[in-house]
Amino acid sequence: MKKTITLLLFIIPFIVLAQELRISKGVITDNIKVNDTLAETFSLYLPTDFTTSKPWPIIFVMDLEGKGKQALSMFKGAAEEEGFILASSNDVSDTLTLSKNVLIVSRMFNSVAKLLPIRKNMTYTGGFSDGARFASIVPTFISEIKGVVSCGAAVGNAEILSAKKPFHFIGIAGREDYNYRELLETRKILNELKFPNNLHFSDVGHEWPKKEELANAMRQLKLAAMAKGYLEKDMDFIQKAYETDFTKANRMFTDEKPLLTDHILNEMMRSYRPFLSLDSLKSSRRQLRRSNSFKTKNRAQNNYFLKESFIKADYGYYLEEDVITYNYNNLGWWNYQMSELAKMEKSSIFFQNQMAKRLRGYVNALIDDNIDVVNSDKVVDVQALNFLYMLKTITQPDEYEGYLKVISNSSLIEDYGTALFYLEELLKVGYTDRTALYDLEHTALLRITPEFNKIVDKYLKNARYDIIED
Repeated sequence: MKKTITLLLFIIPFIVLAQELRISKGVITDNIKVNDTLAETFSLYLPTDFTTSKPWPIIFVMDLEGKGKQALSMFKGAAEEEGFILASSNDVSDTLTLSKNVLIVSRMFNSVAKLLPIRKNMTYTGGFSDGARFASIVPTFISEIKGVVSCGAAVGNAEILSAKKPFHFIGIAGREDYNYRELLETRKILNELKFPNNLHFSDVGHEWPKKEELANAMRQLKLAAMAKGYLEKDMDFIQKAYETDFTKANRMFTDEKPLLTDHILNEMMRSYRPFLSLDSLKSSRRQLRRSNSFKTKNRAQNNYFLKESFIKADYGYYLEEDVITYNYNNLGWWNYQMSELAKMEKSSIFFQNQMAKRLRGYVNALIDDNIDVVNSDKVVDVQALNFLYMLKTITQPDEYEGYLKVISNSSLIEDYGTALFYLEELLKVGYTDRTALYDLEHTALLRITPEFNKIVDKYLKNARYDIIED
């Protein structure tokens, strides 16, 4: 029997925004030129129901590695669901000064504003980690930006915040993220300055939020816009958002997480006060906070917060001293500290477990910050840098970068014994890229030695150079 196969052609809708500029809807369009005179480009995302007949809210997503398309992909699902345009520069970079990065964002902003119908007073920035910190600085310099969705980071520089230039700050982080407590402290500053703010927490580490969390942040931006009259009040939308949040609060309560439950109820009171009667919500929260479960867990968390503060102070003090004095002898102390964290990370005590994960994230961020400082000097202190990378092999033993840097830097200062030791340690943790090993910077003399090739042959087989025995 003859079968007829029907081919369905799915055509992605697009829109012509300017002469010879066709933007597909529902997908990320990369490398759009800011203008004809600059090499700067940006990525853009338009929801599938986008039309030029009405204005749209927009989030400018910041990524300090200039990976605009990648950054937008993390916000895309939520933006599609909540009806937000997204844009991200491919040219902002952590190697540029703040002023240069702000100018790049400003030029992108102006370009997008000419292309698209942007809703006034619903223009925001967002990002993750360092990108989020930069995103929170932008509204101080670009007054059209009215809010920030900061993922995994607090405000980049609280000292430049001004009560005369308020913006809506929405922070999203895991309670295992080392930025969690900084966000709690940031709220105190924002409240003093009367900046509208919302914080959303979950029990994860330093990672991108799920689509649902980003969509929730976008809904809160809409609610705030409705409260201020920037967006027409939609009671169906408000009621549905309220029910979604209340369902989440109930789920946290059922999971015996009274602190998260209380936090969600508090955020709901902030968001829905302009629209709904909150008497029942206030009563529920008051009853929760009087419960033994809440009091016990709140007290336990505060105790671990205090302990965490002391440990962080120790890490900061000893790291500074060790870097200045090249104190390789103290690597043993750091190894002990990491073994203690490993024990606590396996602890059945919930808040101790979370504290340990935050501390591990904190010490790794502290090391990275110190590496950046050393590398920024006109004359790089190779020994200080080497110490920091040695420390990274202790705090992040499964990450290859630390070992490779120590091998390279040790070869540069002709400390071949150290280089060979870290070569073997690198191969022990599973490194297999033989080509990269033989191309490693500063190792031209090291890699032709019998010792180097013997170690490579032991773990990877087939060393590049023959091993000549005496």
